[in-house]
Amino acid sequence: MEARLNLFASPVAAKFAKHIVAAGKVIEDSTLPAATQELVKLRASQINGCGFCTDMHSKDAAHAGETSVRLNLVAAWREATVFTDAERAALELTEQGTRIADAAGGVTDDAWANAAKHYDEEQLASLVSIIAVINAFNRLNVIVQQPAGDYQPGQFG
Repeated sequence: MEARLNLFASPVAAKFAKHIVAAGKVIEDSTLPAATQELVKLRASQINGCGFCTDMHSKDAAHAGETSVRLNLVAAWREATVFTDAERAALELTEQGTRIADAAGGVTDDAWANAAKHYDEEQLASLVSIIAVINAFNRLNVIVQQPAGDYQPGQFG
């Protein structure tokens, strides 16, 4: 399988990616727990059908010490007992924020209030931002049909 467009060779795509990577770095350096960040990126990527990002974030999370049990249960987090209440709130916000077009009201007040019970304002800002950033990356990769499976942890820096 080959991508429709080589995002790595396009000056416009490379410049755009540089900016969204920089935005992601701001979030990486925040107080939002690293494990939560990876779970959010993985769940949004699953929902969006982004094989490249699903591959990348499951491997990065495993490389950082995340267990295979938790990674395997991200898609079924509601029925899984391996996530904290805070992680569950972040995953709910991720799902609603990713599926924003599926509901006339977007993210519910209940989902927001639940997240706000577990995260301070800066962490909430990071959570909202990481959901937006991963959704942007997912859309890039899905549109060009970026192949998945060959990613190596740390490959991009």
